[in-house]
Amino acid sequence: MRSAARAPGHGAVGAGLLERLLGAVGPEFRCDTLVFAPDDPVFGAGLCRVPGCGRAGRAGYGFCSGHHGRWQKAGRPDAEAFAATTDPRWHRQQPNMACRIEECGYGSARSGMCSLHAQRWERSGRPAVESWLRAAPTVRQPAAGALCRVAHCVLWPRAAGQLCHAHDATWRANGRPEMEEFIGRFEPAAVHADQIVRLDGLPPQLKLELQYALQCRRGDRGTKTPPAVVMQVVRFLRQTAASSLLEHPEEHWRTSIGRPAPKDSNPRALLLYARRRIEDLAQAGGWEGEYGRDVWQLRRLGFEGNTALSFEPIPQPWLRSLVKRWVRWRLSAGLVLETVRRGLRSLTRFALFCHGAGVGSLAEVDRAVLERYLADLQAEMAGSQRHGDQIGQLNSFLTAIRTQAWDTTLPATAMLFGTDYPQRSERPPRALAEQVMAQIEHRENLDRFEDEAHRLATLILIRCGLRVNDALRLERDCIVLDADRAPYLRYFNHKMKREALVPIDEELQALISARQSSLGPSPLLFPRPTKNPDGLQPMSSGTYRGALYRWLERCEIRDEHGQPAHLTPHQWRHTLGTRLINRDVPQEVVRRILDHDSPQMTAHYARLHDTTIRRHWETARKIDISGTTVVLDPESALAEAAWAKQRLGRATQALPNGFCGLPVQKTCPHANACLTCPMFITTGEFLPQHREHRTQVLQIISAAEARGQTRLAEMNRQVAQNLDTIISTLQDEPVPTDRTADAS
Repeated sequence: MRSAARAPGHGAVGAGLLERLLGAVGPEFRCDTLVFAPDDPVFGAGLCRVPGCGRAGRAGYGFCSGHHGRWQKAGRPDAEAFAATTDPRWHRQQPNMACRIEECGYGSARSGMCSLHAQRWERSGRPAVESWLRAAPTVRQPAAGALCRVAHCVLWPRAAGQLCHAHDATWRANGRPEMEEFIGRFEPAAVHADQIVRLDGLPPQLKLELQYALQCRRGDRGTKTPPAVVMQVVRFLRQTAASSLLEHPEEHWRTSIGRPAPKDSNPRALLLYARRRIEDLAQAGGWEGEYGRDVWQLRRLGFEGNTALSFEPIPQPWLRSLVKRWVRWRLSAGLVLETVRRGLRSLTRFALFCHGAGVGSLAEVDRAVLERYLADLQAEMAGSQRHGDQIGQLNSFLTAIRTQAWDTTLPATAMLFGTDYPQRSERPPRALAEQVMAQIEHRENLDRFEDEAHRLATLILIRCGLRVNDALRLERDCIVLDADRAPYLRYFNHKMKREALVPIDEELQALISARQSSLGPSPLLFPRPTKNPDGLQPMSSGTYRGALYRWLERCEIRDEHGQPAHLTPHQWRHTLGTRLINRDVPQEVVRRILDHDSPQMTAHYARLHDTTIRRHWETARKIDISGTTVVLDPESALAEAAWAKQRLGRATQALPNGFCGLPVQKTCPHANACLTCPMFITTGEFLPQHREHRTQVLQIISAAEARGQTRLAEMNRQVAQNLDTIISTLQDEPVPTDRTADAS
């Protein structure tokens, strides 16, 4: 199976790699036989759920293979009850049936008797068994103290042999192996045979490489790796003539092992993982080692996953070196990886254009060349979004060369202008129709999620407008309370690389709290459900999307045309923004709730700003019904989120004479009684309404007293008293005159 193709540079790194392997592989993995405990976080599957079994529960429902088969034969009863009552011993460890004669220590052979007693019973004409057993003759016994060689067996050995009748029959059926080897199969260690990896038969360096890969797998603790999968890889490597995983490129190993994908995916993934780790060890060196290569493996530079950046398609060495420098600078500046990759793709296209146009150096990249390139882009992309992105990335590249002085031969005319970009039409937000949202938010439909985690993630996406990856990476402790005990969801905005807060309602707070109490030790709210020993890996967006689309099909969600609704989780973000704008929530508040970087990003939803409103809000004196000043601390860590909550409350819980300080979407216990409610807040701009209200209240009190309605009069006296306090406190406060600006 040896292939003629070899990985480039294998000979150059071979000697150094062996030395590094010898220094890297620890004593725990430096042996031919590796035995892993059933509860090993990476190579184990957890103990069988039968107490006292001690084997790995890999066969389903938490059972080992033996107990799983026994459970199936029993008719699949309640798993908990079966685990509590069944014999914990392995089938091989259970005692063999003894002869029915109490004094006899031989094993049962036929008719419930040992072979010697069965012979005598048959020679007696097969009389009634019960009566014959009471007077059964004695038979020849072995030497005193002789027992079957199998450790747990207490039966007498058969004739001159070393085993009881049943174990002797098993020994013969297995081809009469060496006695010590056969007996060893019944030792307690043999119970964990599915937890053993045998590396004998591999070339020395290849064995070290696999040991190093398994050691890295244990250190990563990122996924489960059953020993059976490791043995599949070992058996495959034994059949090859390779002495190192680096003898062949990754693609060779990908297509050589097992059946075509997606079958045999686990051993294939382990083999590719092993080769990558060996290659990383051989080519270690960080930026100093990686920069000179034409394919950068970003995992060697501290990035997650196995993303690579390839500069090989850029044919010009002079341009490739500049693009490398530009990409390294952008990565070092902390740009999002996808943005960097888009830039590399754009420059690769520009390089291919220059190659075809005969541009031989940077000095030849002048305005004329750029105009030809702009025409080429227009012919291919015709004003699409990708068209503008291609121009923007090239402009950023040329600007960096000029400002960083990477190459002074760049002509001064090599410039792009705003008029070079294609006109982009404003696209409306991709909000979902309310008809679709009504079906999605219907409680009965939400309850049809198979996993409560998927249901909660969906509610967070709908009500908070998070991006799906931000929602799935929420920390377990993600709820923050302000001074009013109003809840906020704290999350990390990975696109903007900052923490953000968004106000939530009490129902969502309760659901998140219930989720927190049901989780194990994971620090995440939505940990990956499988292959996640320490709970440090979040649920993938692919897993959630798959569950979402199955749920949409199961609930038969339909669009306005009666067709199955097609949506993406990101559309809920657009839907929330559109809903808020439709409720007259100012754009600046929407921006803060969605944590956009600028008002322009929110312009898909509206063209509003409320900076003037906030300035008046912060400078105005705010008091409650007792005349006490209410302070909004502008230096507080919650100031931005608290302001968004206040503005959202003004839009959704507006009052004619002030504002409600109740946390957003919290049920009000003081219906139509704001002037007796401790959550009521007002400012000097509402003094005319308060004076008019006081006049009306005094009239109500007089009329109530005249009719003898003492209770009504007493209730309104409290309102009048509060109004007197409010008016006397606010009457010296200046009232803003720029009401037009205030309402903008």
